[in-house]
Amino acid sequence: MTSTAPAPAATLGWLGFATGAAALILTLVVFWAGPFAPQQAAGVSLGELAADIAKSAARSVAGQPQPGPVAQPRTIDDYLEIGVALLAGLAIILGVASFVRHERKRAALSGIALGGLAVGIQIFAWSIMMIVGALVIFGIMAALRDTFGDIFGGLFGG
Repeated sequence: MTSTAPAPAATLGWLGFATGAAALILTLVVFWAGPFAPQQAAGVSLGELAADIAKSAARSVAGQPQPGPVAQPRTIDDYLEIGVALLAGLAIILGVASFVRHERKRAALSGIALGGLAVGIQIFAWSIMMIVGALVIFGIMAALRDTFGDIFGGLFGG
């Protein structure tokens, strides 16, 4: 009669599951309930963006140097996004460690899946935001084409 070693308790797998679930819940809270830091109105932000584009174009035409970059202060939203990334990464690592220890596969896979889903939601949301942001900037440049037609050259067919 052969005896098999009992499977180890799925401690790391269930810990990965709990961490991945926390990351996924925090991701959804950040995207649905956020932003938590005070934000300017969209019109003010777009107006400042248009003014910055116009000033930058005028400095470029005049041959003046552009101002240096300014570091933005961190807000609670930044810390929440970092927390989500840390929890999701930890869930994936715990799930992989659970596989390495030959714990129950469901527990290990659930941690990896939930952590990966939290990361995937963030990547998807940022991709959509980047596309929309590029469209808004292009729209502002198109609106300014009459003012700065020489700078933009043949970009708008003018």
